[in-house]
Amino acid sequence: MDFIEAGKIVNTHSVYGELKVQPWSDEDDFLCDFDVVYIDERPFEVERARLHKNCVLLKLSGINNINEAQKYRNKCVCVDRDEVELDDGTYFIADLEGLTVIDKNGETLGKLVEVLTLPSSDVYVIKGEKEYMIPAVPEFIVDVDIEAGIMNVSTIPGMEVEKGGEKNAY
Repeated sequence: MDFIEAGKIVNTHSVYGELKVQPWSDEDDFLCDFDVVYIDERPFEVERARLHKNCVLLKLSGINNINEAQKYRNKCVCVDRDEVELDDGTYFIADLEGLTVIDKNGETLGKLVEVLTLPSSDVYVIKGEKEYMIPAVPEFIVDVDIEAGIMNVSTIPGMEVEKGGEKNAY
């Protein structure tokens, strides 16, 4: 089974063993759609899932009080990758990291090494001979081919990051 990390248990909620989970997805209610989640690769049936502020409260089978729930604090909640249907143009961060990034002129910029999740949009950090920060918006992301391991982008001046106090030349 191929697991995808979907959130982190940040606290307990209630004396009945609910877990407060910070979801790691574009949609806060993402975890509310699963019948089974995994913690340390162990399956747990979801009895209840609901949004609470920007977190998901999960009541899982076998966790019935606050003392049992405390054992799972700071652990990751995973889901089975095969149970997730992504919309066109959306990807798991784990699938994006490591892609070779090529600009519109055919020049290889480097590898996508990190995805910064910011309020306005995600930003892709690309490292090669130079370092780039590219907003994950249609104006700059031309094409993503996970199978081929390639992302084609359109860059503009200013996307390069300063290194050692000096601005990289364009």
